[in-house]
Amino acid sequence: MNASDTHLCIETALARGAHALAGHSDSPRLDAQLLLAAVLGRPRSALMADGARPLQPAQRREFDAFIARRLAGAPVAYMTGRREFWSLELTVTPAVLVPRPETETLVELALARLPTLEQCTVLDLGTGSGAIALAIARERPHAAVTGTDLSPQALAVAGANARALGITNIDWRLGDWFAAVPGRRFDLIVSNPPYVAGADPALAALAAEPALALTPGASGLEAIAAIAAAAADHLRPAGCLAVEHGAGQGVAAAALFGRHGFEGITTHADLAGAPRVTLGTLSSH
Repeated sequence: MNASDTHLCIETALARGAHALAGHSDSPRLDAQLLLAAVLGRPRSALMADGARPLQPAQRREFDAFIARRLAGAPVAYMTGRREFWSLELTVTPAVLVPRPETETLVELALARLPTLEQCTVLDLGTGSGAIALAIARERPHAAVTGTDLSPQALAVAGANARALGITNIDWRLGDWFAAVPGRRFDLIVSNPPYVAGADPALAALAAEPALALTPGASGLEAIAAIAAAAADHLRPAGCLAVEHGAGQGVAAAALFGRHGFEGITTHADLAGAPRVTLGTLSSH
């Protein structure tokens, strides 16, 4: 796109943006739509109805700048400041990991373990933007949910999301894993901890996101191991632990669960068919 395109319309801008992003994104058309919608301050659905509408020069320049940043590896969510998760519109910043669709699998499994009309307690370790805690709290208003994070900046984002959504049954706590909830026990513990191995080449493509939320160390299993080892001291009898992990970590995660007193251990695939969440129930023995 250039200044000579005096009558560049929405549809043409989208086509050019998607073409530029092809090979740099798994969803170039969607990325272009989300970025242009942010520039115009309109919902993405409105772009289709107004495809012939011309863009103003300032709008074209802003869209060009967004496309350039996306090509340089910036996540769309950081540029727009928004991300949808579990039909919740969340604010996201570079202080938090961008919520992924595969994490909705963890939410689904958690909800299946929780009563719909009875009181219960849930702990979300490493809450980040608050996506998991907020989704569970919205679906289970009788649940008392606690979300923890080591990052004050992340907790600020999570708290702002809760206020914007009007979700009040969450207590946000600062601290490293269970250190944030000393002496407390829960019916369900969930976590999407960092699990990318330190030498994994995939980290290069994720450089814009906080390293603390991506990799825990050389093997990628360090955080899962720490959570599994300490979870029994923070679960009520027959309590459940559910943890998201990498597609190749299901067997190792299940072994860690078994080593630390969990039974009925199962690993579940996400919508793409990749092993994504392992859960188990605290043994009564």
